[in-house]
Amino acid sequence: MGDGPADPRRRVPRTDTLLADPRLAAAVATLGRDRVKAVVGRAQERARRGEITPEQVRDAALAALPAPAPRAVLNATGVVLHTNLGRAPLSAAAVDAVTAAAGHTDVELDLRTGRRARRGRDALDALAAAVPDAPAVHVVNNGAAALVLAATALAAGAEIVVSRGELVEIGDGFRLPDLLESTGARLREVGTTNRTTLDDYAAALGPRTGFVLKVHPSNFLVTGFTSAVGVGELATLGVPVVADIGSGLLAPDPLLPDEPDAASTLRAGAALVTASGDKLLGGPQAGLLLGAADVVERLRRHPLARALRVDKLTLAALAATLHAPDNPTRAALRADPAALRERTERLRDALGVAGCEAEVVPSAAVVGGGGAPGVELDSWALSLPEAYAAPLRLGEPPVLGRVLRGRLLLDLRCVPAAADDVLRAAVLRVAG
Repeated sequence: MGDGPADPRRRVPRTDTLLADPRLAAAVATLGRDRVKAVVGRAQERARRGEITPEQVRDAALAALPAPAPRAVLNATGVVLHTNLGRAPLSAAAVDAVTAAAGHTDVELDLRTGRRARRGRDALDALAAAVPDAPAVHVVNNGAAALVLAATALAAGAEIVVSRGELVEIGDGFRLPDLLESTGARLREVGTTNRTTLDDYAAALGPRTGFVLKVHPSNFLVTGFTSAVGVGELATLGVPVVADIGSGLLAPDPLLPDEPDAASTLRAGAALVTASGDKLLGGPQAGLLLGAADVVERLRRHPLARALRVDKLTLAALAATLHAPDNPTRAALRADPAALRERTERLRDALGVAGCEAEVVPSAAVVGGGGAPGVELDSWALSLPEAYAAPLRLGEPPVLGRVLRGRLLLDLRCVPAAADDVLRAAVLRVAG
């Protein structure tokens, strides 16, 4: 009587053989041997249980490896500052600066004297140079932190006078009134949702007033029967005016005429301006504080400032962003629609040669990130079947577009031209 069929479990690849595979060996370099070995062991066990064949163990192990997080994404949504995608992508100069700062740096040391120096002085000097109207500047870890520090240092136990129409929700369920009241300040709301006058503010001032707060409603528009009071008028009231301009525009920009900027706001009389670094500035997440020297020094010396301190990587990226003449955010905002159309048509033609049909359609891109609401940027997009959206999003690299009226639109405004071939390959993989 002959031998029966060989036990397939004997064909399960050995652990050392699997770990020698170049793809798994690369994973060992980034995830560590123990973690990859555990993944391999689970795949081998699946084969022993008969869930997969021995020949499938290698692919099953590769598929089970954790993806790097966060993953780089191609932003084809047409939203320049997409909050869910990390807002502003860093410039090449900022990336290089972060890499250089990853080791030991002189972030808080004067190499000439060997003594302690002002932390992040390069970033602070660059910010001061970018906004000469600011007598002093400081940086914390995000825009909300800048406002919290201002409220804590200037109005804890006192009142902040603010228009009802400017008590906004800033995202993820966080609301400005809750944020400010958490500092121990009391809000003195004036006016109505749609109309607030200078007299409303004046009537609310008293001995308990810490400051008047002016908030730019950066992620919505109120139109119709409305009125608001500008910083220049508020500055005549004789109390400090803190202006949260939000999107981080440092100087006037003809492309965004209705967006407040730090320089103009300071010239109008604000004692302090707060803004974000990862929006229109195009830098890392940071909270910018610019204003009167005594006010900024009071904030800088407050105990909370230590808890809100930025790390060396943020300071390096911020300095490089401020020094550089351009960055991806500025480039995307100013991308020539004609050039975008030409790129999109080339991509369509390349896909067509490979048997994948696509259309080129007009698109309306937006600033996003709570900046310049209502502003649309003329653009062009590749129109594909809606069914492509999920597999493109789950591919490598992930490609995120937007679905409109049953079609997937890939707007190239925020996609680097150097990535066009990568985008073409991603679409072809989905199209089959």
